[in-house]
Amino acid sequence: MKLENKVAFVTGASSGMGHAIALKFAAEGATVIAVARRKEKLDALVADAAGLSGKIIAKSGDVADTAGITAVLDESFTEFGKIDILVNNAGVMDEMMPAAECSDELWEKVIDTNLKGPFVICRRWLNGMLDNGGGVIINTASVGGLFGARAGASYTASKFGVVGLTKNIAYMYAQKGVRCNAIAPGGVATEIGVGLKNPSAFGYERAQTGMGTNPRYGSADEIASIALFLASDDSSFVNGAVITADGGWSAY
Repeated sequence: MKLENKVAFVTGASSGMGHAIALKFAAEGATVIAVARRKEKLDALVADAAGLSGKIIAKSGDVADTAGITAVLDESFTEFGKIDILVNNAGVMDEMMPAAECSDELWEKVIDTNLKGPFVICRRWLNGMLDNGGGVIINTASVGGLFGARAGASYTASKFGVVGLTKNIAYMYAQKGVRCNAIAPGGVATEIGVGLKNPSAFGYERAQTGMGTNPRYGSADEIASIALFLASDDSSFVNGAVITADGGWSAY
C-alpha cells in the first residue's frame, strides 16, 4: 500500500476528481479528511469507502471562507497531529466571461475559490507541517492555467495563479521536506460544467474554437491515478511540476 499511515486532506471531495482522489487514497491505506460544502454528498462518499484499507472522514467546509476553512484545518491537525498530503481540488467555473463582461462579483467568487482558498490552505498547512518534516501538496490547476482561452478571464487568471503558487512553494520549501506539484487536467467528465448556467455568448464562442482539437474527455479516476503517483514516494524526485493530463489536446 502506497499511503499506509498517511493522513490526507482533500478539498472538493464531494464529487468528480475530488471524490475519486479520496477513494483512491483510502484504497491505498490513507486516512482521508474529505472536505466540501455538500454534507450529504460527503456522507455518500464515506459510505462508498466502506471496506477499503483506509478510511474517509467527512468535514463540511468552503474553501472561499478563510476563517471557516482555517478552522477545519486547525481541527484536523488537532485530531490527527499531522496532515501528510494536501490536495487543493475544489474549484468553480466562470461562465466563460471575457474581461469586458466579467463583474466584480464573479471575479471575486472565482478567485476566492480557485486561488485564494488554496493559498490560505497551503499557508496553514505549511505552518503545521514544517515541524513534522514536511509532506506533499497537490494542486488542481487546469490547461486553462497554461493557455489563454480554455475559459473566461477569472478562471484563466485563477489557474495561472495556481501554477505560479505551486512552483513558488515547491522551490521555497524543497529543502524543508515539502514537495508541491500540480495537475493540469483538460476536459474531464465531472460536475464542474454544471455551473455553466448562463455563459457569455461571445466568450463561449471564442473558447469553443479550439474544442474540435480535443481528442477525448478524461475520467475522474484517470486524474486520481496521477494524484496517487504525486502523493506517494513513487514521485520522490518530482517537485514543482505541472502534469498536463488532457489526452493530447494541448499537443496540437
